[in-house]
Amino acid sequence: MHFAIYRLFPFLTWFRMINAETLRTDLVAGFTGAVIVLPQGVAFATIAGLPPEYGLYTAMVTPIIAALFGSSHHLISGPTTAISIVVFSAVSHHVEPGSPEFIELALTLTFLAGVYQLAFGIARLGALVNFVSHTVVIGFTAGAAILIATSQLKHVLGIFIPKGESFLHTWVDVYNDIYEINVYVFIVAVTTLITVLLCKIYLPKLPNLLVGMIVGSLVAIFLGADAHHIELVGKIPAHLPPLSSPDFSLGTIKMLAPDAFAVALLGLIEAVSISRAVASKSNQRINPNQEFIGQGLSNLCGSFFSSYAGSGSFTRSGVNYTAGAKTPLSAIFSAVFLMLIVLLIAPLTAYLPVAAMGGVILIVAYNLIDFHHIKQIFQFSKSEASILLTTFFATLLLELQFAIYLGVLLSLVIFLSRTSTPSIPTLAFDDSSLTGTRKLINIEIKPVKTCPQLKIIRIDMSIYFGSINHIQNRIQQIVERDNIKHILIVASGINFIDLSGADVLVTEHNRLKALGGGLYFVGLKSAVYEFVSRTCFIKKIGSDHFFDSKTQAIREIYNRLDRDICNSCKARVFQECNE
Repeated sequence: MHFAIYRLFPFLTWFRMINAETLRTDLVAGFTGAVIVLPQGVAFATIAGLPPEYGLYTAMVTPIIAALFGSSHHLISGPTTAISIVVFSAVSHHVEPGSPEFIELALTLTFLAGVYQLAFGIARLGALVNFVSHTVVIGFTAGAAILIATSQLKHVLGIFIPKGESFLHTWVDVYNDIYEINVYVFIVAVTTLITVLLCKIYLPKLPNLLVGMIVGSLVAIFLGADAHHIELVGKIPAHLPPLSSPDFSLGTIKMLAPDAFAVALLGLIEAVSISRAVASKSNQRINPNQEFIGQGLSNLCGSFFSSYAGSGSFTRSGVNYTAGAKTPLSAIFSAVFLMLIVLLIAPLTAYLPVAAMGGVILIVAYNLIDFHHIKQIFQFSKSEASILLTTFFATLLLELQFAIYLGVLLSLVIFLSRTSTPSIPTLAFDDSSLTGTRKLINIEIKPVKTCPQLKIIRIDMSIYFGSINHIQNRIQQIVERDNIKHILIVASGINFIDLSGADVLVTEHNRLKALGGGLYFVGLKSAVYEFVSRTCFIKKIGSDHFFDSKTQAIREIYNRLDRDICNSCKARVFQECNE
């Protein structure tokens, strides 16, 4: 009963951790997070094609729900760069960015993404993110960073670029209009960018993005914004997230459902990856299924409170942990502090130049690129490097949603390619052990004598439809090259045998049986044995071909070997050979 309650209301598990000390540290961490997310929320909403206040609304609503129903003690959810650019890409094909219709579709997209995520969590599909390669995420994120930077060129340079232009067309437009750059706009953007960098280096404790925006605003005022066509963000409404309603018409749902799936998948990958990264430092155990539920509920509920799709933020989560947060209450405090800050200073955004926002977003985009891991991938793995480049260029040149699906597909291909060729070493007994025990060892590690009639092999992965061809080729190689008809498989490393794998093993056994030999198994795990016995696999091969110990297996198989060959054999590798 208690377990069911804790599953429905996971926040009850960490409520017991709250005391005066945790409240103090969570308050400090919450205020730090609120100051950091203020400029980020405005920037991310701009990337998503939404009015700036929607990024702040998302940073107010999403972290509270995710903190209450997630599993991580330090994850801070809210607007993120990657999700923002996917939202823009998905919705801008249908309506004009920034328009009321755009906002409504963005909220509908958020609702559908939340439904997908919640369904995944309830179905306990949290392990799905394990199949998405980190290389794919790095490639997609790097491509998204370039797209984000490209989208800000018109704001940084002050030149006209038509809305909805592709990556390549945007750069063509920049090249053609290079002599029409607004120098004053460019100065504001560069000043903001340099201020952020200097602040990060020399005053790391200050919120560098916020400082950069303030300096950029002062420079715009000094230069004369109106006189030199320096566009301003405008006044943000000084109120809490208003109620909203997604569009539940069947046509809209059908139109956005595929894009929502991509948003949901990317959001889950981000959230679980960040949760695990922070948990590795805090020694906390993450429940991916609960994290799916938390993210799903946060987006689902957020869509009714003017919040667009959000996920876990690596920057804010890292700062939250570094600031000393002890419980998810810090995320709730962060949202509450942000509400208070917006109510007090929202009117000041009327003086914020769009160029300063562009400079800040360029910094955000640069920080998205994981140069360290990209360098490692190119140094140590050609296959991983090709996957990274494929995902990167797909992100730049194709639809973002397709790039995400392609990344997931590549991850599955990697997984299948690695599991489809299990290691199948040949084993033999080592008589030189000082302890007197005879152990089976890999003959590639130490060359020892092997039996000319019985080959002992070990299969170290599951036998399923993807690996059966490799296993079948190995068995045929033993029969044809070594002229051996008796094969003992050490099955202690086999976790699963599917129906396709069982059928192939039966076929190979029958082929060996026709030659006077057979397949034998030792050490099959009880769960695997129970499953294959239900499929008649044991019955088709024969229960006398399955053994619990190697000693028993060798003794029984030895009695089935050709005595004429045994009499002339000099290997004498088994104890039975000398009896």
